[in-house]
Amino acid sequence: MRTSVNIPEGLLAEFDRVWREQDLENRSRAVREAMEEYVERHSRLAAMDGDVVALIGFDYRHADVIRDLHAVQHTFQDVILNTSHTHQGEWCLESLFCRGPAERVRDLTYRLRDFDAVRRVKVMVIRDEAAEPHGHG
Repeated sequence: MRTSVNIPEGLLAEFDRVWREQDLENRSRAVREAMEEYVERHSRLAAMDGDVVALIGFDYRHADVIRDLHAVQHTFQDVILNTSHTHQGEWCLESLFCRGPAERVRDLTYRLRDFDAVRRVKVMVIRDEAAEPHGHG
């Protein structure tokens, strides 16, 4: 199936550089692989269940969204245990250490992605209570 996508010129140039360095046969192959990874990552996030410990990292343009981000973080203070923030010019990098029901952590992740000024949101599940045996060895 053919489709067209609007991509910023700089991102496309970087994407082309990366797939060529990896000796992939063409851009279409690289796009398919990227799409498969995207689907896999979001399927794992959607499948989280029970209580989890997770780290959410994201970067954003400070001036465009800081008040809205603070409001979101206050809404999810039941699962956010700790935050870390650093400035990188007009961009900021923030990390949220979370513990609680997977559904709340997932909702927080999706809410952070709602903002145009947030560039990337990455989630690392450190512990999924449902997947671990009970007790400490």
